[in-house]
Amino acid sequence: MQNVIFHLQNLSVLHVGTGQGVGVVDLPIARAKATNLPIVPGSGLKGVLRDEWADKIGKENINTLFGKTDNFGKTDNADHASAIAFGDAQLLLLPIRSFAGTVAYATCPFILRQYKRDLRLDLKVDNLDKTAYVTNDSALLIGDKIALEDLDINAKANPMAEQWATQITEQLYPQSVADNEDWQTAVKSRFVILPDSVFSFLADTATEIRTRIRIDRATRVVKNGALWTEENLPADSVLWGVIGVSDARDKSGKKADELLSLLPQAETSLQIGGKHTVGRGLCRLLIGEGK
Repeated sequence: MQNVIFHLQNLSVLHVGTGQGVGVVDLPIARAKATNLPIVPGSGLKGVLRDEWADKIGKENINTLFGKTDNFGKTDNADHASAIAFGDAQLLLLPIRSFAGTVAYATCPFILRQYKRDLRLDLKVDNLDKTAYVTNDSALLIGDKIALEDLDINAKANPMAEQWATQITEQLYPQSVADNEDWQTAVKSRFVILPDSVFSFLADTATEIRTRIRIDRATRVVKNGALWTEENLPADSVLWGVIGVSDARDKSGKKADELLSLLPQAETSLQIGGKHTVGRGLCRLLIGEGK
């Protein structure tokens, strides 16, 4: 099997939900069971990309990659399985409200170790206790602290943050595209590595909660039972994941590397998750080189 890394950035708030919540939020977002960090399940990507790539790589290749469907889009009676497998998209950068610099793009050592493993990077990851790491030209510093949401956190410039910020922004904003250098600079100046415990707390509490209602046309007040809350991943969050491509399982006989080369390398715009009619889930997808 051949693997490739993808990055996913939501341009608007993103709601990939679990159907129904058991807590104070009626419609929470999907989270990993062990870490409780937000994710986008691979199943939420696969169906969207099948439709998005259909015209780009052709029906025959789509059926080879994603599995053959009948006229109603069902794969239950298909004669072969798909050759492509989507891993869940894991949280890499979480935008958090900052007293200085407007917004911070936060991550933590736990996440960076996973990212390092998947991308096979040779970069250092320190354990952080009570001090956050920022880049040399950080816009987040207030003296020797940063202020995120309601937290004051000790912070200092560190080469590790500089190296990771460069690595991540180069993946997100390739220099071959105009204006991407400005985006790289902007994100790097707001990049911060938080201690794992602080990041975990903010990943639980700093997501966006919106209250939705439905108005009764006759009374012009909230319709009975039509008041609910939705959790969203903030706009400009960044996630990453792994796509695996195996040899074709149909009669085409195509090998994994040949199928992998069919995946569009250019940035793909797509809509993921629910609530798309109210502007949720507009995303950009970038696929890296195979490995």
